[in-house]
Amino acid sequence: MTRRLLAAATAAAVTSAVRRRLADTTPGGAERWTRTNHRGEPVSMLEGPAVAAGLVAGAVVGAPSARAAAALALATGAGAAFGVVDDLAEDRTATRKGLRGHLGALARGEVTTGGLKVLGIGAGALLAAAVATPRHRPGGASRSAVGWAADVAVSGALVAASANLVNLLDLRPGRALKAVGIAAGPLALGGPAAAPAAAMLGAVAAAAPADLAESDMLGDGGANALGAALGTALVIGAPRPVRIAALAGAVALTVASERVSFTQVIERTPVLRDIDGWGRRPAVT
Repeated sequence: MTRRLLAAATAAAVTSAVRRRLADTTPGGAERWTRTNHRGEPVSMLEGPAVAAGLVAGAVVGAPSARAAAALALATGAGAAFGVVDDLAEDRTATRKGLRGHLGALARGEVTTGGLKVLGIGAGALLAAAVATPRHRPGGASRSAVGWAADVAVSGALVAASANLVNLLDLRPGRALKAVGIAAGPLALGGPAAAPAAAMLGAVAAAAPADLAESDMLGDGGANALGAALGTALVIGAPRPVRIAALAGAVALTVASERVSFTQVIERTPVLRDIDGWGRRPAVT
């Protein structure tokens, strides 16, 4: 319990401190980090780097082992770094959208910031999975190279898919933060992923007020970092069948997002609509 509380407190404190620091000394100027939200109002993406910093700090403090801490830092850092590159350098006049659009561009030899993000987060996810997956079983028996590689592939895919899925949810104030909080809550109750999950809850709690007030947003940098951290926590704390099921769910939702609007589904589903609206300003009428 002490480790979980320390991880949550560290993540919350670092998230808040970094956000204040970035407000005072904004890299490239505040305008570079400002976007227009769904209401047509300006909103800052500085929340993203602040949340990523809080997640990494909480992971280092609360991770159950040095291996787990390194994996969490690698996955979260890659999600944040390549997400911020896409946030700041994306060609917003281009028509390529979604995972399919960026992968299609890569297949044609065209490297977009979104495509670079896919490659970078994917590489970071695989590296984090390799670090998090021991070559020996708990009893000390060595694992076969094929078995270890298969486990790393599944876990790496889960981290990358989770990063992408949380980013897909970051379309309305608080939505991605709530989704991560709901997913991390059960993980924080116990097991190897409890402290990393608690760190996520701490970062979410620190970022939520400004996000719900629509002055801040996660952007790709924050959403990808949160999703990568969540996926890595599952890699650390969940058995293979659970990881495979989580990967299948994340992939299915990602494929569905190419044809179905998550926002429309949420608005048509009373329970989801109520959760989505908690703490938010009334919708534009």
